Amino acid sequence: MNTGDNLYTVLVAAAGLLGAVYTAKAGPRSDSPAIAPALPDEDRDGGALEVSPEIWSHFNGKITVLEGKVDHLTELVERQTVRVGALERLLRQAMRIIRRANRRLVARGEVAEEIPAELVPYSID
Repeated sequence: MNTGDNLYTVLVAAAGLLGAVYTAKAGPRSDSPAIAPALPDEDRDGGALEVSPEIWSHFNGKITVLEGKVDHLTELVERQTVRVGALERLLRQAMRIIRRANRRLVARGEVAEEIPAELVPYSID
């Protein structure tokens, strides 16, 4: 597995994580949530699952931390996507330079240089 495959795997995993968070944030909402913090004046027979304020704030804090981490991962993925694009452009440019040099060598009657296997996927031919 090469670096490109590893980066692709990280990008796919990050996209899946972002999709899961987005789905959780944008999912269906109702006026009466299934989990609500317990309030002292609230009717206990309302049918909603009640959670103590301590537990609610604890898990709400964890969700906030996870959202921050997802935002950070999103930023990293976006930066790496820009870097990968720039590297791919450089590899395509290197391939063009090698092909041009090989055409010149063949025109002079010399043997063309072998194209590295790593550059073949970036060939525009």
